[in-house]
Amino acid sequence: MIRRLPRNHNGGPPLDDYEGPPWGKGDAFVYLCWEAARKTAWKAPSQQVMLMRLERAERIGLTYEEYTLEILERGRHLSEADGARVVEIRAGRRRRRR
Repeated sequence: MIRRLPRNHNGGPPLDDYEGPPWGKGDAFVYLCWEAARKTAWKAPSQQVMLMRLERAERIGLTYEEYTLEILERGRHLSEADGARVVEIRAGRRRRRR
């Protein structure tokens, strides 16, 4: 049976149950700010931007996620001239189990 919420309830999680960040100790405000920033940064871009990033990533041998993360971290788009950085990113990949 579905429990009805009171009329003045905003539908969000109860704040009194919040025990801070997942790691235990730490400032909850800082954690919530970082969480909001992460969601904003990884928000889906327009289809044209996504396709452009995918094309550039495939051209230099990276995944879409690796290429996008590089843009978010460094603030620049990689090209064929950035071979050393591409090699670093590829070396950092986790090895898949077979």
